[in-house]
Amino acid sequence: MPVATPIPAPRTSPADLDELISALEIRVLGLSECLVSQGFVLELDGNEAPGIHYVLSGEGLLHIVGAEPVQLRPHTLLIVPPRHPLKLEVPSSKAGIASILLPGREHKQVVDSISRFRAGTSEPMTVMICGYFNAAFGASINLFETLSTPIVEHFDASDRLDFYLRTAFDELVAQEIGAGAMSGALLKQVIVALVRRSLKTSTVWLERFALLGDPQIARVFADMVARPGSPHSVASLADAAFLSRSAFMARFSAALGKSPMQVLRDIRMRQAAAQLRTADLSLDQVARNVGYASRGTFVRAFRDVFGIGPLEYRSGVGHA
Repeated sequence: MPVATPIPAPRTSPADLDELISALEIRVLGLSECLVSQGFVLELDGNEAPGIHYVLSGEGLLHIVGAEPVQLRPHTLLIVPPRHPLKLEVPSSKAGIASILLPGREHKQVVDSISRFRAGTSEPMTVMICGYFNAAFGASINLFETLSTPIVEHFDASDRLDFYLRTAFDELVAQEIGAGAMSGALLKQVIVALVRRSLKTSTVWLERFALLGDPQIARVFADMVARPGSPHSVASLADAAFLSRSAFMARFSAALGKSPMQVLRDIRMRQAAAQLRTADLSLDQVARNVGYASRGTFVRAFRDVFGIGPLEYRSGVGHA
């Protein structure tokens, strides 16, 4: 009896992926240089945000709660799920291992997170850039929110990830105007490199980026991200996905963890916040631009997402 050939999972189109990656916002919450000497262990508590760790030089063994130990070498990139503590061990033939504990809470604010952590007093054997970040669409749709196991990829020097991360770190240390935006743009180069690498294996892609793993839902989501002010409805979105209303609602919620209208509201509020920060527009103009005919409805939605009204938000940004 012939063996059936597995049907490959459908893939999100390159055009939709391009649109989504373009709309992805990267915010660096903290980057630190970590230096570990032979015979020492560096421990980091889990953070509410995903962690990023990149080996600039040296080797070691990384222990992450709930995962197999990872052998590190230069140009190893790790994306660690939220709330996952980790421990970097640089073995030594000498007896005894010292340990330094670095609480994850120290990395929550950019200004407070520019540090060089050292485990050991001798010449460091392993040097890493470590930190936390958000990669989000809209106010709360995080690309790595459903990640349950660490992502481990070994890159080459020619990929230049070390340059992007070192430069992002230097930007945050210098604290020049636009340091946050520049560091986010540099980190986005790293995430794009990771997406490209992941796309080469469909099983890895689906596991790492479940949010974008359903092509029909990803197409609709890309349209929502690109045109949040359009008059979207559940019916119009279901039609665009070529699905019944019930099937669309179930698959959308499974992929993104929220209903289509909740996601659309978050995306619209992100656009509204950007316009309030950078454009000299009236509140009514901002509301119309993001798809709200009623100023009152817009203000309530903004307050639900950000905890303050749009005028308070604009005033706070202006005096920050």
